[in-house]
Amino acid sequence: MALTPKKRDFIAAVRGGASNRDAAIAAGCPEKTASAAGSRLAKDPDVIAELLKLNALHPVKGVVKGVKGETDDSGLAEAVGEVEPVGFELGTALMHRDPKSFLLAVMNDLGTEPKLRVDAAKALMPFVHQRKGEGGKKEERQKAAEQAASKFGRQAPPKLVAENGKKV
Repeated sequence: MALTPKKRDFIAAVRGGASNRDAAIAAGCPEKTASAAGSRLAKDPDVIAELLKLNALHPVKGVVKGVKGETDDSGLAEAVGEVEPVGFELGTALMHRDPKSFLLAVMNDLGTEPKLRVDAAKALMPFVHQRKGEGGKKEERQKAAEQAASKFGRQAPPKLVAENGKKV
């Protein structure tokens, strides 16, 4: 799934050195439920994947604190085996010449997150399939008239003959 603004704020606070509770409060959670929300957010696969990605790209100097000021390396290390970081590769996106081919590639990529594949398929639908009834009333009447006219062959125009027998 995508990162919500609350999850992004939580990640920023955790990377800044805040505990899970303090990071949850900074993300906008109520103080009464901040401990539970911080624990839940810390275990969220999207948050873990984003933290791993950010730590790989830009390591934080110092130690990231856990819920009660303890180092939180063990929980992060356990989650590494369960969740593979999902990322967006700019190089792969730039290989496609138009949005239709890019969306088609994302939809057919089995390594991509399923929700992202479904969203790509939804975005691709107008490019591939026309909606039923997308034409207006005039277009429908024109199409019906063309179908009716196609039943009859086109006839040659009549030859006009004058009264004295000469062609006009």
